[in-house]
Amino acid sequence: MISRSFKPFNEEKDGNVKEDSAFFDASSSCQPSGEDREYVSIKNWAEEDRPREKLMSKGVEALTNAELFAILIGNGTSKKSAVKLMQEVLESCDGKLRNLNHLSLQDLIQFNGIGEAKALTIIAAAEIGKRRMMEDSKSITQFRSSSDVLRYMQPLVQDLTYEKSWVLLLNNNASLISCVTLSSGGLTETSVDVRLLLKKALLHDATSFILVHNHPSGNLRPSRSDEELTMRVGRASQTVNIRMVDHVIVTDGDYYSFAENGKI
Repeated sequence: MISRSFKPFNEEKDGNVKEDSAFFDASSSCQPSGEDREYVSIKNWAEEDRPREKLMSKGVEALTNAELFAILIGNGTSKKSAVKLMQEVLESCDGKLRNLNHLSLQDLIQFNGIGEAKALTIIAAAEIGKRRMMEDSKSITQFRSSSDVLRYMQPLVQDLTYEKSWVLLLNNNASLISCVTLSSGGLTETSVDVRLLLKKALLHDATSFILVHNHPSGNLRPSRSDEELTMRVGRASQTVNIRMVDHVIVTDGDYYSFAENGKI
């Protein structure tokens, strides 16, 4: 919940609102000591290096991720530019934009210089990026390869910290009929009810399916239980004449295919 003391990032403690600027916040009266003396506010940077001016003159592609976020959050602190502040945030995410979705409001306000307003701006921007990925994944209507499965499932698994399983129900043209969640489990495994899987396939008149589950640890190596599940589901699907196309393990950015590895 946002606290009652929430204030926009351009509001000072005394209630006065700072004048908006085409540049970022900088305190010219500040006299830092030690390493902080090396700090130079963005308004004193060469014009071609300032994020907003750089975007206008060179295009959005020329900016780093930190520079793009700096434009969004508006300013830094008296001792740290908005660019430096966002570099620190991104470094805490191993430099990966998708890891921003893992940071909560409380995580972000731990950074010196980031209050609730800036934190919410970062969270909103990260969510927009995630929704963009989901739009792209929904454009996949046919599953011709395991890489198609990864592209479709990536937005669904990237923020999960527990195992979850799905079945992609397909028709004769390998087109998606429905993506059905089968189970959610613990950190290392999730159970799959084979009868439920086949029931869903029959109800949707599917002629084939792809079983999918994630490994939140990032380890793509299938476990013994993964291999046993693949065999059980494969045998059961043959009794109702529905083809099991593949069993795919997905992580945040990669996959393991039982079919590609000759195990189906």
